[in-house]
Amino acid sequence: MNPISNPFAPGAGTPPPALTGRQPLLDMARIALGRTKARRPAKSFIAIGLRGVGKTVLLHEVRRQAVDLGFQLCAVEATDQKTLPEILLPHLRRVMLELDRLGRLSVEVKRALRVLKSFLNGMRLSVGDASLSLDIDAEAGSADSGNLDADLTEVLLALGRAAAARETPVALCIDELQYFKAAELGSLIMALHQCAQEGLPVVMAAAGLPQLVGLTGRSKSYAERMFDFPDIGPLSRAHADEAVVVPAREQNVSFTPAALDAIHAAAAGYPYFIQEWAYHSWNLSAGPVIDVDDVHAASQIVVARLDESFFRVRFDRLTPREKDYLRAMADLGPGVLQTGDIAAHLSIRPPAVAPLRSGLIAKGMIYSPNHGGTAFTVPLFDEFLRRIMPDWRSPYQKKD
Repeated sequence: MNPISNPFAPGAGTPPPALTGRQPLLDMARIALGRTKARRPAKSFIAIGLRGVGKTVLLHEVRRQAVDLGFQLCAVEATDQKTLPEILLPHLRRVMLELDRLGRLSVEVKRALRVLKSFLNGMRLSVGDASLSLDIDAEAGSADSGNLDADLTEVLLALGRAAAARETPVALCIDELQYFKAAELGSLIMALHQCAQEGLPVVMAAAGLPQLVGLTGRSKSYAERMFDFPDIGPLSRAHADEAVVVPAREQNVSFTPAALDAIHAAAAGYPYFIQEWAYHSWNLSAGPVIDVDDVHAASQIVVARLDESFFRVRFDRLTPREKDYLRAMADLGPGVLQTGDIAAHLSIRPPAVAPLRSGLIAKGMIYSPNHGGTAFTVPLFDEFLRRIMPDWRSPYQKKD
């Protein structure tokens, strides 16, 4: 069939043609945003889930809701290459300048800009950078101590008071939140906590990997009372089928029941994988009915594409020993594995694998769903490892 009319959209953060099965989270976001705008207490939330479940897509939808409600947005993506101040401050600057333009002179808005300038100086960030420069005097003695806990709190409080003065709420939308260091995450939580205590119109909608529940709790003990943690998992069979059937029907195309069975079996309910299989099945089919043979033919293309991009880009970031650790996990099968079992399969004592495990968690490759448990953050990564390392044997085992 014509690839130009293909409705399916595989890609990183690309909105699918039918966003199915996620209404509870969108309703949670709508209520939190509405209460924040009305200056009523509202919980911020952190959506958690594995790679490929559509967290970024959902966060974009929350951003759209916020814009429709008149929020100023500070939308960022965390990385392990930059600190929280480096990522957040250019966007805070933009939001404050927007608040400054919204009306006549506001004491709170001007003070917020001065506090931000103090923070730049205190953190010793480059104010010569065009994205950070502010043509305003610093607020001496405020947010300039160099202590992130205290200074970030003063910045967000100043922002919240400025937003209240302009009757314009602010939403911090942060993707890949797990990449912030523990101390930075703690500072952000503390600052949001202070804003909530003052009833300021500032809310955070974030997304990241499952380890965030533990990370936030270890950073600040009260985090579990501040945030909701909606768990974004694979789609149910009904919602997975809907994600395929509805867009196709709008183009007068249908999938046979056997074709839907094959897509669900291959994609395991993960929205990104569903889009890949549906997209390539469409392109290979003569149509207007897509059958199971089309899906099977598409599988060869999809697996090759996933191996070359989705999986490979993560694999190439690993050290040889990290690859061995993950390959041992793949040997042991899917689901949650015990650290001791992984070490035994590697023929190495459990304390010796602890640094490997910690490094892989920091890289976002695995997480710990329970004490001593380890699981992949990337769905189907175990199958990829068995394909790319078919004759693997632990380098710690004695040679025959």
